[in-house]
Amino acid sequence: MEKAFKVPEVAKKTYKFNVHDLEIQDDYFWLRERDNEEVLDYLKSENNYTKLKLESTETLQKELYEEMVSRIKETDISVPVKKGDYFYYSRTEKGKQYAIYARKHFSTEADEEILIDSNQLAEGEAYFDLGVFEISPNHNYLAYSVDLKGDEEYTLYIKDLEKGCLLADQIKNTATCCEWANDNKTFFYSTLDESKRPYKLFKHVLGEPVESDKELFEEKDERFFLSLDKSKDGAFLLLGLDSKITSEAWFLDADNPTADFSLIQKREEKHEYSVEHHKGEFYVLSNDQAQNFKLMKTLVVTPEKENWSEVIAHKEGVQLEDIDVFEDVLVVFKREGGLDHIELRYWNSEEVFEIPFEEPVYALRQGNNPEFKAPMLRFSYTSLTTPNTVIEFNFKNKTKTVRKQQDVLGGYDPQDYQSERIYATASDGTKVPISLVYKKSLKKEEGNPFYLYGYGSYGINIDATFSSNRLSLLNRGFVFGIAHIRGGSDLGRDWYENGKFLTKKNTFTDFIACSEHVIQEGYTSSNQLYVAGGSAGGLLMGACVNERPDLFQGVIMHVPFVDVINTMLDESLPLTVTEYDEWGNPNEKQYFDYIYSYSPYDQIKQQDYPSMFVTGGLNDPRVQYWEPTKWVAKLREFKTDQNDLLLKIDMGSGHGGASGRYEYLKEIAMEYAFILNNLKSEV
Repeated sequence: MEKAFKVPEVAKKTYKFNVHDLEIQDDYFWLRERDNEEVLDYLKSENNYTKLKLESTETLQKELYEEMVSRIKETDISVPVKKGDYFYYSRTEKGKQYAIYARKHFSTEADEEILIDSNQLAEGEAYFDLGVFEISPNHNYLAYSVDLKGDEEYTLYIKDLEKGCLLADQIKNTATCCEWANDNKTFFYSTLDESKRPYKLFKHVLGEPVESDKELFEEKDERFFLSLDKSKDGAFLLLGLDSKITSEAWFLDADNPTADFSLIQKREEKHEYSVEHHKGEFYVLSNDQAQNFKLMKTLVVTPEKENWSEVIAHKEGVQLEDIDVFEDVLVVFKREGGLDHIELRYWNSEEVFEIPFEEPVYALRQGNNPEFKAPMLRFSYTSLTTPNTVIEFNFKNKTKTVRKQQDVLGGYDPQDYQSERIYATASDGTKVPISLVYKKSLKKEEGNPFYLYGYGSYGINIDATFSSNRLSLLNRGFVFGIAHIRGGSDLGRDWYENGKFLTKKNTFTDFIACSEHVIQEGYTSSNQLYVAGGSAGGLLMGACVNERPDLFQGVIMHVPFVDVINTMLDESLPLTVTEYDEWGNPNEKQYFDYIYSYSPYDQIKQQDYPSMFVTGGLNDPRVQYWEPTKWVAKLREFKTDQNDLLLKIDMGSGHGGASGRYEYLKEIAMEYAFILNNLKSEV
């Protein structure tokens, strides 16, 4: 007989507010009271309930965890990166949660110098994240920062690498933004406002009191975030002030840190641009009258837009995503046909060369290329069947050299797996790509258990990358899929623009169409289909499950952004104001009405829902813990089924969940165990 479990109880406390003449009642608004013992007790009761409900899967969780660990080369090392006279790298050791950062002088065969052992810094802490890691130009100092809560508020430290000790210079409440001037004693950093927004830029000189640091910038517009980079050749510090749709950049001679920053181009609403430098000229990626971006250039002495001249013209269907500049080559990263491409343009000739790739579905990532005069480009290549591969491309002889491929222990053979791309037809006739992977020998014509992932916001692409953890599902007969829905930029900027603001529902209807398509085509059935998304992808899950709960057997919601109306009306919360450029401002009635019509928390209905596994982090500054908590509390009240509804709130972490690599695998094992335990048909 099935064991009976006491479902957590939560009090309803009436709270009403009016927006645009609509009265909204929110009986769980009080769960925002982070320091209320009643709230903390409720979170603990949900965690205990989840633990008890999954108690029968503990053996399976352990099996899954051990499988995932067994595929990892636990003691491993990254490909060293040459910077000046040093080779920098990170490595891991078996049984240790975090990376060790080190370097060697002149040769990779030299003695190792450990710069940071993250395991020592994290000792005794429930959470650890390394933010800044910036070496001074003379390689004598290291600026690094640490977050021990998951709230993305970092403390910045300076280590004297010659003496092996920390300096007294210690700065709290910083963002992951720090760059050195070329004098090796001055660095610049940013601090956070009350909503965790990087908004002020300071200058610090080693040995001087932090209290006397000079404030150089304050960004008062709450839509804008402040960032700082250094040009590839080390000549300039580049200050970025960016909202979701508008940019402004400033520059400073890195040899003259006492000078003032100079403006490149004043911000213009909906004009986004970014800057690099090459031999006295700025190269500017700009979307001014160029939806998919174009590349412009101008002399440093005349940086304003009226002086820009065209290098690469805008092209329909081809989005310019980034550039990298070397002494002899301009590297252009672009996206076409839903795939990444790398184009090389040689400064001293008219030659344009595109690096070829063979697989029909793959993904590329820029590598670490700090050397301006380097004769080669480093990048990583992966696909749903190809483990992450570090490649160096020689500019002169145009050859690719594999420097390292991710080891997948236990006899993984990519030939045993099939990857493909199919297309669903959305409700408005748009063709939506879906990337699939499955084990050839286990795919059944009558349908298979299926894990479909989606995101679809901020123009972020969820590319077809490899995961050794995913093999635990594929080897049990699952098909894994990624729905490349509108709201991402998979098919260009237009793909993004048609999945935001007053077209946001395209994101949801696209995902529903993808779900219907994989069912109709026999890849799966509704009683075997599991869908997953996190953060804004959690909003996607909530909107889709409210609309079509019949499509899904189970739903995974990681740190889901589901309480959209409450959050977007609260300007005191991190990110809210800057998010107006993604979702719209609900203080304006047309946006309020539209957002309210899909806001998952507000649209919960009395109906049957599929089984759900929902997560959150108590210290999460991006999606506050109360969003998944309120979602579960209200859903328990309204849903008319007896399916599992589990909430797991990590009481010591933030948006990314557990920070240690082994603890992270335990979280995945729990999620997979939930799915496998829930699966109604035989695997």
